[in-house]
Amino acid sequence: MRYDLIVFDWDGTLMDSAALIAESLQTACREVGGPVPNTALARHVIGMSMVAAIRSVAPDLAEETFPRLFESYRRHYLTHESVLRPFAEVGAMLEALEQSGHLLAVATGKPRAGLERALEATGFKRHFVATRCADEENPKPAPDMLNYLMDVCGVSPAQTLMIGDTSHDLLMAGHAGVDALAVTYGAQPRATLEQHTACAYLDSVPELWRWLSEQG
Repeated sequence: MRYDLIVFDWDGTLMDSAALIAESLQTACREVGGPVPNTALARHVIGMSMVAAIRSVAPDLAEETFPRLFESYRRHYLTHESVLRPFAEVGAMLEALEQSGHLLAVATGKPRAGLERALEATGFKRHFVATRCADEENPKPAPDMLNYLMDVCGVSPAQTLMIGDTSHDLLMAGHAGVDALAVTYGAQPRATLEQHTACAYLDSVPELWRWLSEQG
């Protein structure tokens, strides 16, 4: 194997959730009377910490408004969370990678509680030897989550691959000194991802699975 540890982002990489996240952010901004980001901008900040995302999409919004905005976002997201599903073939891909001897992990901008709900709903928790969330380390694009996962798994950067759908994932990988794969079916478009270093830019889960089977 080229990589002992394969680390996945969650939203927009394994789970088809980018649209709901963007919609929830837009709804929250509207409810607190702030500027409402367009869909492209709302999707661009997926994976960032919530505070960083708000400062990016609404830099003039008063900080005392943040708690109300966060609550509005959470309420809208949780109302619709049950309809979310993993991308097709993700489960089979994870099973195959695990059977081939890879260690699998997750580095996500989700809070721990949100990731645990998602792991329970999908049944994917059994595939991952470790997971790390943005409320446990400095969030993306800082390398802290990847550094933690490599330390827990006892692998080096040369043995590690990060897979994600945003520039924040690719920057995190670069800061940690690990290779990265970009998937273009999630939050950010190919044109944005191609501005950052990756081993490949892949348009579907089958393409990702094929690349990992041949080169991972």
